[in-house]
Amino acid sequence: MTTDRLYFTGDDQADRLLVSEPMALLIGFALDQQVPVQKAFSGPKVLLERLGTLDARRLASLDATAMEAAAKGPPAIHRFPSAMGRRVQELSAYVAQTYDGDAARIWTDASDAGDLRRRIAALPGFGDMKVSSLLAVLGKQLGIRPAGMDQMLPSHPTLGDVDSPQALVDYQARKRAHKAAMRAETS
Repeated sequence: MTTDRLYFTGDDQADRLLVSEPMALLIGFALDQQVPVQKAFSGPKVLLERLGTLDARRLASLDATAMEAAAKGPPAIHRFPSAMGRRVQELSAYVAQTYDGDAARIWTDASDAGDLRRRIAALPGFGDMKVSSLLAVLGKQLGIRPAGMDQMLPSHPTLGDVDSPQALVDYQARKRAHKAAMRAETS
């Protein structure tokens, strides 16, 4: 399956940007912590509007105060805008240095799904959950299918299963219920 948008934000332009601009997808995932999915994945569009680019080289070389101002807004792109502005610059610098600024090379140059997983895991700020979720989005929504991808895809629900606005609502409800159950087990 391939799509022209990801239903993560409720804003058609922001949702389409996530598919048309690989760096936007990576930035959205970088911002996807401690804020709703809609907020995190709206961040790339906001940064594009404020900075005029999502080019990894240009973002990496941007003055830190300019990035911080763009991240803070108002409105802020995250509940921790300064820290997330630095994270976006770290991610951009990594993509600029490792992939010559071409974020899509993370998946287009991968020799197989294991290599793709390693490439995603090497991104600054990407832990196991983000790695699994980005793999699922790439495989299930964007048609990125290197050898071994079926075995690499997570069996639990991820953002890769979100293929409509209602699917996002359902995903977020399942995630909240799972977190509540985890808290109940530890108390």
